[in-house]
Formats: sequence, structure tokens, C-alpha cells
Amino acid sequence: MGGSAHVFFGSSEEKKQEYKPRLSPYSKEEVSRAAICDAADAERALEIAEEAAKEVKKSELSQRIAWMEDVADRLSERKEEFAKVLVDEVAKPLMFARVEVDRCVETIRLSAKAAAESHGETIPTDIMPSGKKTIAYVKREPVGVVACITPFNFPLNLVAHKIAPALAAGNAVVLKPTPEAPLCAYMFAKLFIESRYAIPDALSVVYGDAEVGGALVSSPIPRVISFTGSVPVGKIIMSQAGIKKVSLELGGNAATFVERSADLQTAAQRCAFGAFVNSGQVCISLQRIYVDAAVYEEFAGYLARETKKLKVGSPYDEDTFMGPLIDDESSERAQNWVQSALKEGAVALAGGEIKEGVFEPTVMANVTDEMEIICEEVFAPIVSLIKVDGFDQAVTKMNDSPYGLQFSIFTNDLALSKRAIEEFVAGGVVINDIPTLRFDVQPYGGVKNSGVGREGPKYAIEEFTEMKSVVIC
Repeated sequence: MGGSAHVFFGSSEEKKQEYKPRLSPYSKEEVSRAAICDAADAERALEIAEEAAKEVKKSELSQRIAWMEDVADRLSERKEEFAKVLVDEVAKPLMFARVEVDRCVETIRLSAKAAAESHGETIPTDIMPSGKKTIAYVKREPVGVVACITPFNFPLNLVAHKIAPALAAGNAVVLKPTPEAPLCAYMFAKLFIESRYAIPDALSVVYGDAEVGGALVSSPIPRVISFTGSVPVGKIIMSQAGIKKVSLELGGNAATFVERSADLQTAAQRCAFGAFVNSGQVCISLQRIYVDAAVYEEFAGYLARETKKLKVGSPYDEDTFMGPLIDDESSERAQNWVQSALKEGAVALAGGEIKEGVFEPTVMANVTDEMEIICEEVFAPIVSLIKVDGFDQAVTKMNDSPYGLQFSIFTNDLALSKRAIEEFVAGGVVINDIPTLRFDVQPYGGVKNSGVGREGPKYAIEEFTEMKSVVIC
């Protein structure tokens, strides 16, 4: 069994009376335990953060940068330990668990760099006849307290994307991590809290579900709520938050168009990766592939072959590409998606079954617009092929979705690439690669039901700061 995740009320670590076990999605054995918290715990953490925010704001930027760099260094030194916890708690294959730790280190370093480069601007107040010469400028100040609520699919790097920019910008933070990876969050938070550069009480961690989340969101203390998760929960947060800044990353239904001039074999290799990495449990997991009718059959054959090459099984094996979904309910739901599509006339070119507890990577062909399997976010290793008559039809179908996180196109036609950039209704567009491509330095977020606000350290710092206009006459 792994360790117990205790509560951090600021710099104080406390043990609770009750704990909830976390079972491995793969072995079903207990791998960690999380303290059971309630609304009172959330309120206490917020009150501590409110007091700490005064000191964090006064801290030197050099100290906060050193803090981030120290955490990044120590996380890098413990890479294998953190990777093992990711495998234990969320069954992330070992090779990708290591990648997540590496990315997390980079995200923290990027946050330090972004904080160093965050600045305001001077304003020419005599630009119009009614004005006059002054010293006028805009500066950025920390908001005070940021409440962060994070998901299970990247329980290390997505936590870093919230708390590192928030702390680096001079805020205090209360983190409610996913219940599925409590030990990972505990170990990560401990790096920040025990750093020799840490600002006392700047970071608190409380565990829980709706009760704790609701207390964080509805409290008047946090100025920003940063949430990554589902659309239904996002809507609840918007209704409960009141007058404060809300940043929501709510997932998507990522799509690509494979145009007839594309390198089909390369496109198939990348699409297999984008659809099935992390068992499809990625907000920008490739779910819909629109293929030009002229190359549909050829591309479908390539994709099926690439999919069948992927090693599926134990996440502890060095060469496993894909392990189980986060829980049995998710596997059953994925199987229901597939069975429904098959009854409506779709065909499974690969996968579609649960074998040894793992839902296979699944390629569905002959999928039509009416099928539920492409209308909603499946969050599972399922990708659907849809035949289209060229770019115009593809872009119409891709945009006909309540989501708009990231889209892509595979083509050697420059004119179509330029049209895709202009016509795709999404927060991000990728040319000649999968929509699952994300660099942590970039702005990340979507339109429509995919959310509001942007992540990426530089852009998160903008979310976690306020502008103050200053005039000196």
C-alpha cells in the first residue's frame, strides 16, 4: 500500500480521523488513502490563505522565482518516485508517467520565467487634445487567493499549470486535487511547502468532492476559481461563483481532417497516438477523423494497422502504450458507446472489447453525424472515421459541435491550411499533426462549451493577476 494523503492547512500538515482508500484501476489493490474533508475544512484553508496572501504579495519576486526553481529541481531528482505514484493511482503507463513528470518540471520553470517577464505598460495620456502629459502606467498585481480544482487525467502537470503560476504571481492558493490521485497531490504540494524558499501558509490542500468544491467556489474569499473538468460541473461553478474571475477548461470533442494530398501513413501513425494516448482520457484526445472520400478506404486501413500495433496491458511494463481506463464505470460506458454505434450501422475496424480489464483501442468506421459516439465527449480510447467530400464539408461538420477546444488538418495544400486557421472554430488549430498536440508554453483553452480563460504559465498569470492603472501628475 502507498502512503496516506494528509491535509495541508497552509504550512501545517494535519492527519484526519477518516480516510478513503484509493484502489489501483489496474490491480484493484489499495495504493493510497486520502483524508476525508468537509466544507469546514475548505473554509479554514481559505481563511489561512486570505491571511497568507498579504505576505505573499509583499514577497520579493526573486524569492518566488527561487521557490519555483527549487521545487522543479527536487521534483526532477524524484522523477521515478513520482512516476510510480502516477502508475499506481491512475494507471498511467510508465513511459508516459515519466513524460508527465518531465513536463511538470518544465511547467514550473516556465512559470518562474513568466513571472519574471510579467509587466505592465506605459500609457501616453496626452494622445488626445483633452489629455495632458503625466506619468501613467498599468501594473499587474496578484488577485489574492486562487482556488484550484484539478482532474485525474494529468494529476501532476495540470496541478502545476494552476498552482505554479498562481504562486509565482504572488497569490496564496487552496488546491482541491482529484480524489483519484491524492498521494500524487500530497507529495507535490509537500515540495512547495517544505522548500527553503517557501512563503508560509501560501499553499493549502483539501480533499473531497462536491461539498468541498462548493465551499471553495461559493466563498467570497477567493478572487479566482480555476477549474479543469466536465461541462456539467463547470456550469455549476459558474452559477455558484458570484462576482469573481472564473477560468474553466471543460474538455472537447477534438477533430481532424485528413485531406487527399496528405501523407496518409504518417497521418495514421499520429492519429493512432492522438486517439489512444492516456487511454483517450485527454481533453484534446482525437475523437473525430474526417477523411476525404478519395482516400477514405486507404487511410482507414493504415489507421487500423497502426492501432493494432499498440501494446495494451500492464501500465507497469516499460513498453506499454495504453493501460486501463480510470474505473470500471468508464470502461462500461465506452463499451456502451461502441455497441450503440454498431447497432446504428458503424463498423469496428479495431478493438471494441474489454480484455483483461482494459478497454481496447477502438477504431469505428462508417460513422454518421447522428450517432451519439461523435456528438459527445467519449473520454475513452475510441476514434471515429467519417467520410466527407472535401474541406468545405469537413469544416462544417467539425464546427457543428458544442465544443471548440482544438482541431487540426493533415494536408500539403497551403491554401487549405490557411483556410483551416481562419475557419475552424476552436481555441487551437494544428497544421499537419493531431489536435492532441499541446506545448505547455502555449495558451491553452477553448471556445463554446470548452470553457473560458486560458492556461499556459504566461497566460495563467494574466488570469491570476489584476491590472491597476496608475497616473502621476
